Amino acid sequence: MPFVTDPLPQRLKLIHGFGAVAFGVKDSGFSFFLLIFYNQALGMDAGTVSLALALALLIDAFVDPLLGNLSDRTWSRWGRRLPWLYAAPIPLAFAWVFLWHPPGGGTPSFWELLAIAVSVRVLLSACEVPSVSLLPEITADYDERTTLFRYRFLFGWCGGLLMMVLAYFVLMPSAEALLEPEGYLWFGMIGATLMVISVLGSALGQHKLVAGYPETRAPPFTWRGAFSEIIDAFSERAFLIFAAGALAAYISQGLTFSLTNYINVFVWRFDTVELQFYPIVLFLSVIVMFFIVGPMHRRFGKPRSAVIGAIGSLVVILIPFSLYLAGLWPETGTRRSAIQFYAFLLVANTLGVVVMISATSMIAEIVEAYQERTGRRAEGSFYSGNWFVQKCATGGGILIGGQVIALSGLAPNTSPAEVPLEVIHNIVWLYGAAIVLLGLVAAYWLGRFPIGREEHEARLKTLDIAARGDIDGGTIVP
Repeated sequence: MPFVTDPLPQRLKLIHGFGAVAFGVKDSGFSFFLLIFYNQALGMDAGTVSLALALALLIDAFVDPLLGNLSDRTWSRWGRRLPWLYAAPIPLAFAWVFLWHPPGGGTPSFWELLAIAVSVRVLLSACEVPSVSLLPEITADYDERTTLFRYRFLFGWCGGLLMMVLAYFVLMPSAEALLEPEGYLWFGMIGATLMVISVLGSALGQHKLVAGYPETRAPPFTWRGAFSEIIDAFSERAFLIFAAGALAAYISQGLTFSLTNYINVFVWRFDTVELQFYPIVLFLSVIVMFFIVGPMHRRFGKPRSAVIGAIGSLVVILIPFSLYLAGLWPETGTRRSAIQFYAFLLVANTLGVVVMISATSMIAEIVEAYQERTGRRAEGSFYSGNWFVQKCATGGGILIGGQVIALSGLAPNTSPAEVPLEVIHNIVWLYGAAIVLLGLVAAYWLGRFPIGREEHEARLKTLDIAARGDIDGGTIVP
């Protein structure tokens, strides 16, 4: 039985969503600032940095399913998830600071960067996997789950955007400051503080609701049993279809985020004020998303909403780059150019976040499909499976981003005014080709997701009948 069967109280939505601030802080740092920090500020080769970050993601991706399996098997008076949420955030905060101020100062080696990045990602997963695994336990309602994901995405984006605002307005308030190491230490310390407050605050706020021994005790953890259950869960047909679409969407997102500062500084030639408006535009797009994704899911369902978002976002964001290459765009570096680009970005990012919410919300329905087939609930395994897909894909996106910079011919420590036009065009062409392919693949597979509202509600009735002991209750397999 879910913890809440009535409509969710507003307080619970806010407290549960608040826990995602830590993920937003991490995502903003890794996606927008880490590559340019190690490449341009510390002088490491972009290909080397992207390889280290991609390997860290890959290692973390294989650890995530084990964390999810352990979370599903945790047996305590605080429930399955809370012990993890109380234990992980403090070590995570220290690792986050070291990422932005490597021990010993100066430029770290490849292996030092890899070790720090792996530590941050594993500890963040130990917070995020148990936190998001609470969602299908809190409610089984199709629309209420979308609501909880809306709040998680809202708080996650707010956490990341707050760090961007601090970076662009206070810590690195110019294009030149982005290329220097001084502001990044405070970036790490402030982010670490936010991580601790969000994870512990959300856990404490939900403690009374979710604490308590689980209804059933899972078998003890064994390596063989863990991998067997993980493989079984990942073979769920609906999860495989979701994973194929999400993989492409996450690669595209990782590629876009890793190249954002390069594109803003070197392609669009933003100055200090224009860079400061970037997080504001992203925040506005998330607010718009917050109000449209619920009606979209009610009218179109989650799979079709994901398709609309993927195709719409791709078409909109390609327009300014196409006009730029065709020589029809206003002169870059001007206020008119920035305003026009931000108008397109507002729409494109709104639709892009709709894709991510729609896709992630699908996982909650996979939990009941797996329960119907096996008789077991495995929220942790499926959400860690999502992180497995996301991290492999995001690592791939960052790796591709590093290779785009390397193939374009952009040298480290280069002033935007000194970059040849040919190099800028190379960045735009390589980036544009990649996101077209990835966007079409994401739209195709997410549109084929087999569980809609009707299938989900029918499955809940079947599971309820089975729980009452009616063995003839039937089954619905997606």
